[in-house]
Amino acid sequence: MIVNIVLFQVGWFACVLSAAHGWPWLGTGVAVAVVAYHLMRATRTNEELKLIAIALVIGAVWDSALVALGWISYTSGTLVAGAAPQWILALWALFATTLNISMRWMKQRWLIAFVLGAACGPLSYWGAGRMGAATFTEPMATLIALAVGWGVIMPTLMWLSVRFDGVGSKGAAV
Repeated sequence: MIVNIVLFQVGWFACVLSAAHGWPWLGTGVAVAVVAYHLMRATRTNEELKLIAIALVIGAVWDSALVALGWISYTSGTLVAGAAPQWILALWALFATTLNISMRWMKQRWLIAFVLGAACGPLSYWGAGRMGAATFTEPMATLIALAVGWGVIMPTLMWLSVRFDGVGSKGAAV
């Protein structure tokens, strides 16, 4: 579990800092390497891959909506106008690697997932903004939207992690 947390944090900082400095592919590469390592260690790779893919789609839709609405803009890495940059998508895949390991304790604790999603989701975006990787055009409205969105997304991801658990009860992957 500790390795999973550390690798997620390394990937998060790599994505955010490299994007802030105009090298978004560097962080994306780190995140992809962590996801690949996680999948190599998974006991049921197909289940874990499905969870990561679904989380990636949810993230692509959510973050692209925030961009399209003009509430958030990213410093670098946007390949398609009005869409989330590739390093944000890499972060969604990276985040999905934590659902069946370091966040396993949150499974079927929907209220806790809602509260932590609503509180911690916006903090992650705010941190990325403070490091220069993103800008909020309407900071208060954006943070409220992030809180509401993540309040729904986090329990949804936890529900999906019950259905697609490629790690098993002992959390063997990292």
